[in-house]
Amino acid sequence: MTALITRDELKAAIEAGTVTVLDTLGGEYYAKQHLPGALELVMADVNAQAPTLLPDRDAAIVTYCSNPACANSGQVADRLTALGYTDVRKYREGIQDWVEAGLPTESA
Repeated sequence: MTALITRDELKAAIEAGTVTVLDTLGGEYYAKQHLPGALELVMADVNAQAPTLLPDRDAAIVTYCSNPACANSGQVADRLTALGYTDVRKYREGIQDWVEAGLPTESA
């Protein structure tokens, strides 16, 4: 089971530059809005893109998708863990929670 991260913890980590954030929705969702500095990584691309996108397997990584009902973030987190990444957490509440809290997003 992937460990979770709270919105406040994630916000602090993003501001400190100590985390790699992964948007697991991708495509038009990512283009429209994503968390600050987030990279796009969908389940279908994890095996192919993870080694290049995430060269440090011990780096702090956080996955997210739209909300708790969305399974993407958990699937990507579990796959990364299976590939040997040691510090993967999931922002379960997702971008919906982030936006509702009035926090900034970026668009592609």
